[in-house]
Amino acid sequence: MLELISHVVQISARRDRTEINSAMVDALLDLFHPQRLTIFRCYAGGKKTVLFACAGAGPNGQFLRNAYLPDRDYCLAIERDPLLNRCRKEMSVVLDILEDGSHRIVFPVIRLDEPVYLIDLSLSEEFSADQRVSLMGLIEYFGNHIALLDYGEADTLTGLSSRKTFDKHLFELLGRAATDELHGYAGDTHMRRHSKPKGNHWLAVCDVDHFKRVNDDFGHLIGDEVLIMLAQTMRHSFRFDDQLFRFGGEEFVTLLQPTEQECATATLERFRNAVETQIFSRVGHVTVSIGFSALLPNDTPTDAIDRADEALYYAKRNGRNRVECYEKLVAEGKLAVKEVAKGEVELF
Repeated sequence: MLELISHVVQISARRDRTEINSAMVDALLDLFHPQRLTIFRCYAGGKKTVLFACAGAGPNGQFLRNAYLPDRDYCLAIERDPLLNRCRKEMSVVLDILEDGSHRIVFPVIRLDEPVYLIDLSLSEEFSADQRVSLMGLIEYFGNHIALLDYGEADTLTGLSSRKTFDKHLFELLGRAATDELHGYAGDTHMRRHSKPKGNHWLAVCDVDHFKRVNDDFGHLIGDEVLIMLAQTMRHSFRFDDQLFRFGGEEFVTLLQPTEQECATATLERFRNAVETQIFSRVGHVTVSIGFSALLPNDTPTDAIDRADEALYYAKRNGRNRVECYEKLVAEGKLAVKEVAKGEVELF
């Protein structure tokens, strides 16, 4: 019991999802000695659910990956693993006895009637009743701690990530090569590696056109409903590993995973068109203007946003309801290159 309490204290002291996962792996290994362990983060959207193996342990040792930036090399469609898929559908603990006599158990971590994590354990022998109670309690605590962290990081109106988390996410994205896999790959045999995508990361700024009119004509409650519906449309328009933020008011920001400029444009156009064709309660139709720019290795949050804002302002000045790329506008001579002031100290 003292060991369990000690590990709960270690988990509770963490305020970062990756660090929480690390502390949870340490607890599971120390208390229950699994032969293999994987913590999967669930990304549900559209027609499929994708799992990201963000932490765990296997024959080659422990592994830990950035929980905020899912690496497609360590993702799989849930349909590829029947036991994981069954756990997601039933939202309850599932068990399978393997050919070597070991037990594979998958535990769901549920939030708002959806699994947000699946914890996959392989054990050499069946648990005792006391061990099962301890394990269920530890996993329930893990889920509650993650929920509290999510609540603190999320925008209270839309549920998207909030402005205060953006700087951290951007710096992690820019430093991904050094930070997204701290302990290497532990040999999950059911994981399939993918080739690295080509292209840049992109930052897009989205602004609702004439939103002040919505608030003035229909009231702020209806305006809030528009923003909530817009956030839902964003979730269905972007890939599971693109990161979505509400900056405040009617302004949203998206961090796009590596792709070519044409593909980034197509993704943002798909979202713009989805908004344009959607019927918003009481309001009817609204539109959005979007500006985006490639992320550069030495960018600060202000640098990246300023370039995307330049493209957004161009879209606003030239008819609204359109997507504009900063680099394309500069290449066409429609915008001047934005100079970054040297020697200034930026305070966040």
